[in-house]
Amino acid sequence: MFEYRRWSRGFRFSLWFALGFAVIALLVALNKTAYFDNSVIHAVQSAESPGLTSLAKSLSLVGSSKLAVMISLVTMALLFFVLKHRMELVLFLWVGLGSQLLNTWLKLWFHRERPSIHRLIEQAGYSFPSGHSMAAFSLYGALAYLLWRHMRRKRERLLLILFTVLMTLGIGWSRIYLGVHYPSDVIGGYAASGAWLMLSVACFEAYQNIRKRK
Repeated sequence: MFEYRRWSRGFRFSLWFALGFAVIALLVALNKTAYFDNSVIHAVQSAESPGLTSLAKSLSLVGSSKLAVMISLVTMALLFFVLKHRMELVLFLWVGLGSQLLNTWLKLWFHRERPSIHRLIEQAGYSFPSGHSMAAFSLYGALAYLLWRHMRRKRERLLLILFTVLMTLGIGWSRIYLGVHYPSDVIGGYAASGAWLMLSVACFEAYQNIRKRK
């Protein structure tokens, strides 16, 4: 019953993401990420230019809560009214809202101040884990999972994964470039959101399998 090999793929991925977050969170709590964070920030911000700054601000806007809400509303409307996928709508809502609540709780728990090395924009609130990174991973990850289920062509699936990865990494890069997050904030956000997304997918698939058996 408790054999690892018998666990679903989603649940196994969830455990690995959770373990990754635990390691990052411990290093952050012990202040052991300073060298890594400062090195990456220096490397990213050393390429500063008007064009990259404009790109970073645009990507950061894409990962903002307002735009994420708009994308979510459009997705929910399509799932409910057009595709009639009611359970997939529940999954999408569950992942998005859960990720937001988890991020709020983690920020209040760790109380990490934002970097003050070189900020290109001002951002209030605590730093760890990155809310933009968590929102991007949850939103685009959930969209990719739901679309993947209805795609049959390898080319379409490849383009979907490529878009999802580029958008998620791009939003994380933008937060480092703009000076409002440490790299460990971004990686921690990916890990926390990945754990939540994979756990949600595992529960969704388990429910679907039970319904099929009945």
